[in-house]
Amino acid sequence: MRYNSIWSWRDHGWERDVSGLTDDEYAALAEFRFALRRFQAFSEGRAADCGLTPQQHQTLLTIRGAGDEPATVGYVADRLILKPHSATGLVDRLHALDLVARQASPTDRRQTLLSLTEKAEALLEQLSAGHREELRRLRPMLTEMLERLG
Repeated sequence: MRYNSIWSWRDHGWERDVSGLTDDEYAALAEFRFALRRFQAFSEGRAADCGLTPQQHQTLLTIRGAGDEPATVGYVADRLILKPHSATGLVDRLHALDLVARQASPTDRRQTLLSLTEKAEALLEQLSAGHREELRRLRPMLTEMLERLG
């Protein structure tokens, strides 16, 4: 797929914007991307401080935040935009670190359900509290940038 204009993926329901952008909108987009990257760098640093890679942190968050969706390797692969074998390796490493537990699904024995261990729950709670505070700090700036984009 070529990106020679404002394009997005059709499978996400986005379409090409042919209305053009103002200089202020370009500036807002640039600032928004910069703010996202700064948050990402913040998040990566906090994960590293806890001995996790960014993908490991995201995997723990994905499993914890699955809600009613069964947390499986396929679910992790989908949410982290990974190939299933890459997600399997990631889950294997988290299991070896005693951060993820596996259990056969009671309804489909071919499926393995993932859950966090107590160790992972404590680690994720610590990480998530710091992330929540950073997002609260960034909220006014992000809101202003989004309003500039109309």
